[in-house]
Amino acid sequence: MEFLAPVPVTMPWDDPRPPQTPVEAKHRRPRTYNLLVTGREHKAINRNYFNSHVWKPALAEVGVIAALEESAPDGSRAWEPSRKHGYHALRHFYASEQLEAGESVVSLARWLGHSDPGFTLRKYAHFLPRAGARGGAAIDAVFA
Repeated sequence: MEFLAPVPVTMPWDDPRPPQTPVEAKHRRPRTYNLLVTGREHKAINRNYFNSHVWKPALAEVGVIAALEESAPDGSRAWEPSRKHGYHALRHFYASEQLEAGESVVSLARWLGHSDPGFTLRKYAHFLPRAGARGGAAIDAVFA
């Protein structure tokens, strides 16, 4: 299944300012990641391209959002803005599924790129329906 093999793609650091410390220099250097989904040129997919040409058409195809009647005169595709069904919803779906499966907030924060796991907890705490159940079961086991 070679056509499904990850493609190594080197991603640049987005901060144009020169690093102020050796630690910043280390963390700002370009990094190579193995991507499962790439564009036609085997590079990272531009999020705007993906949103306009993959995500929104898929949502329209299944009736979640209205289909485009026609493209703008310049060829661009102006979808109606939809925060509820936007591309960012995939990120929230991923985070909620991880938490409902019992993944730690600290790990999820790292995967989402949050520097503060407290932010992740505040944002996604409502996806922790069993949060007290594990602790209660642990204490019950101690006294059983």
